[in-house]
Amino acid sequence: MCLKEVEVSACKGYTMRIDNRYLFIFQLRRGVGMERYTNIRFIMKPKVDFCFKELMEDAEVRKGFIAAVLHIPPEEVEETTLLPTHLRTRYEEDKLGILDVRVRLKDGTQIDIEIQVSPFLLWPERSMFYLSKMFTDQLEKGESYERLEKCVHIGILDFILFGRDEAFYSCFHMREDTNHRLYTDKLEVHILELPKLKNHEYPETELLNWAKFMNAERQEDFEEMAEKDKYIEKAYETLKNISADEEKRLEYEAREKALRDHNYLMQSNWEAGLEAGRKAGLEAGRKAGLEYGENRVNRLIQLLIANSRGEEIERAVSDKAYQDELFLEFKL
Repeated sequence: MCLKEVEVSACKGYTMRIDNRYLFIFQLRRGVGMERYTNIRFIMKPKVDFCFKELMEDAEVRKGFIAAVLHIPPEEVEETTLLPTHLRTRYEEDKLGILDVRVRLKDGTQIDIEIQVSPFLLWPERSMFYLSKMFTDQLEKGESYERLEKCVHIGILDFILFGRDEAFYSCFHMREDTNHRLYTDKLEVHILELPKLKNHEYPETELLNWAKFMNAERQEDFEEMAEKDKYIEKAYETLKNISADEEKRLEYEAREKALRDHNYLMQSNWEAGLEAGRKAGLEAGRKAGLEYGENRVNRLIQLLIANSRGEEIERAVSDKAYQDELFLEFKL
């Protein structure tokens, strides 16, 4: 919709949202009896996993993003194939699931890209689990280890994992502790911590521009990043197209709501767990030392929350026998 002028009788400016798709901003032109309004198109946030997965459907966008993460020229990413994925869950009761992107390069390298918008206590363990599974799933029974290709996990996090480190990007390999000799290049982990972008300044790189694009929410921020890189420009065009698609918008909003509800539940469980842990820790402390008891129960509650077993917290606190079983299960 283009700029329009309409007659109004009111004397106050106001904002109105119409059909959840366009935001109309009215500003009074005093003395004329007219108002001018501009529509701002709804635009998705790339760090919502549904949106990111849609962006990665475009081969040029995949090429530019993967090249930036792997620190190679885009021309070296000759071919990418988007592998079929499904909404996997960690446990049967986990209704949120994990929406990831799987890619295979021309040389056989497999890449799993996952976005996590809420803090996850056991992120390193989870990422290594899925990286290892991706690696071992390459072989059928009886096949040679020579068939194993490199596997890479890329985690885009909307929380801070390494609080003492200012760097927003980290890359991990398997190396010898003393001389740092590479053991194998077949397993590789990349971590991007988006919240750090607001707190620190970094030298401009292709990866930084992509991270800022992923973290953007305002149209002007998307446009700024699009001007810096032709692949990000392509991503922005794709973003505008999928944001204008009514069906995709509804899917996006449903996914965003599910994530928001999940985060609220996790936060509520966390706060309830801390309080329950404090009380249980006090009771345990009278028997085996306050600090040890409180820390042990708090750790148990954190692990229950991290493993989507928050409904067990009350029993874990009130039932001593069940609490002891969980201590054994989690080796506490």
